[in-house]
Amino acid sequence: MLTIHTADLLVTGDPHNPPVPGGAVLVDGRTVAALGSYEELAEASPTARVRRWPGLLTPGLLNPYGPELLEHAYHPDPREADELGTEPLTGEAVAALAPTDARRGASARRGVQRMLAHGTVAVAGDLWRPGVLDAVRRAGLTVERRFTDPAGPPFLDPLARDGGRGLREAIVAPLAPVPGAAATFAVFDAPDEAALTARGASCCIATVIDGRLLYRSR
Repeated sequence: MLTIHTADLLVTGDPHNPPVPGGAVLVDGRTVAALGSYEELAEASPTARVRRWPGLLTPGLLNPYGPELLEHAYHPDPREADELGTEPLTGEAVAALAPTDARRGASARRGVQRMLAHGTVAVAGDLWRPGVLDAVRRAGLTVERRFTDPAGPPFLDPLARDGGRGLREAIVAPLAPVPGAAATFAVFDAPDEAALTARGASCCIATVIDGRLLYRSR
């Protein structure tokens, strides 16, 4: 089934391609079939389903803190909020909690959902706990290799590392209509790249991985 995702501004992540006002991505199943203006894609594929998003449509983001956020941290269940709060627990707090493998797996699933809510489509670092790997694979996130450990405390927001990164530094790969290119991208409530960097990835509206809409806030 063909689907057109259109937003106020499309940024492909390719420095050779300028942003496209009213841009769109034509998705054919799991892959990108075409990029361009909404009018062009709608005329070429008049029977395609249309999803209209406000804001900025970009490639999906990479969070470099895979092990730190999914294996070493504990994401409380909402039912545990009165006792544990709502923010991820780390260090001695996790050691004191001494979660079982099953509890760690549930934490990882919640952590993955929080990552999706920040436009994250991939994590970097070595993951080894079966429950964590299962949560990542079920969501469709990819696991990327990292050659050095990132500095500073871990952030759920891929744009917040080292005091703030630009979009071009945080994306996994540019969007491109090449054969087999995954339909993986995110939409943010921001008018342009500068505003997105300032607001951070928590303004994510939607996250799509391999053509599947896995997160939406509206």
